[in-house]
Amino acid sequence: MANKVLEVRNLSKVYKGTEFKVPALDRVSFELYTGELLAIMGTSGSGKSTLLNILGALDEPSSGKVFLNGKETKDFFEEPKATLYRRDNIGFIFQSFNLLKDLTVEENVGLPLILKGLAKKEVEQRVDEMLSLVGLAKWKSHRPIQLSGGQQQRVAISRALITSPPIVLADELTGNLDFNTTKDILNVLVNMKKRLDKSIIIVTHDPNVATYSDRVLFFHNGKIVDEYECQSKNNLQNILKKFQKIMEIDQ
Repeated sequence: MANKVLEVRNLSKVYKGTEFKVPALDRVSFELYTGELLAIMGTSGSGKSTLLNILGALDEPSSGKVFLNGKETKDFFEEPKATLYRRDNIGFIFQSFNLLKDLTVEENVGLPLILKGLAKKEVEQRVDEMLSLVGLAKWKSHRPIQLSGGQQQRVAISRALITSPPIVLADELTGNLDFNTTKDILNVLVNMKKRLDKSIIIVTHDPNVATYSDRVLFFHNGKIVDEYECQSKNNLQNILKKFQKIMEIDQ
């Protein structure tokens, strides 16, 4: 049995205003294992992005606990601890790539290492190794605007993995890509997961994307309402059936 890299216990989030309360997460509990690719699926407003923001210390829960490698992440929502937590433990992949347009590919990928204070020679070596893994060695001197959408997302994946974080969080990472490029990027991600033994959480509304995961959690109204462990056959049909049931709840 793989080790638990992340454990979420009874996580809740309520957004409050002077005259309203909006529950975004309602006592969510789950585990993420070493080397696992976990997909989070749900309708719009089901709490997927809120969960990702909390796990990345970009937002603070109203209640509940988060454990990283068995240790509770106390006070990691407060600065400067939040920044240090993200730097040392989390890799982010965004739908819009979020690359720095004035930096080259190698500079974008190497930036997290530079911020950690690594020597220039080590940064260059690790960046070269990472770009070779994702097939971008020839493009390391290019700027993001000179790359296709798929190539830009490969750069973003490389940047997320360059510090060897325990957890990678991906928010609709293929949302801006066409079908064939989506398949290409997901194959890259799965390959990197296997080669580097990474634990990855993907938020997606696309059942096709979810088929690349090891396990799928289905969210609705801030709760986990179903789960599916991907098998070798009929994954798409089974995921579609479960997702369809969720969409019918409020109808």
